[in-house]
Amino acid sequence: MCQFCVKEQHPQRGTICLESGSYLKNYAGCKGCGKREPLKTFEMSTQEDNDGEELVTYKHICPSCEHLVAEHEYTFRVEGKYQEYMMTCLLCGTAADSISILPESPTENTSTF
Repeated sequence: MCQFCVKEQHPQRGTICLESGSYLKNYAGCKGCGKREPLKTFEMSTQEDNDGEELVTYKHICPSCEHLVAEHEYTFRVEGKYQEYMMTCLLCGTAADSISILPESPTENTSTF
């Protein structure tokens, strides 16, 4: 992974978890060849364990010189009554989200007018 290719290392992205794609706003350009072209996704793999947790990994590489910019990891799992999402990537950042699988979320206030 190349800290010189990104504007900020592991930016905090709140609840924005990317299963695919790139956060190009944080891409400074390739330090290998100097170009700033949209990155290529390389060696994408999806694995699922016995508990149903899904792990997606891939590499962001420069399409011109194949310099490795960052390695991306995305995780999805169901934990109790919630879907849990997590992302870690030097380029795309760090994020986590939790969404209720119930029709009405127990954490949201459901008042009627």
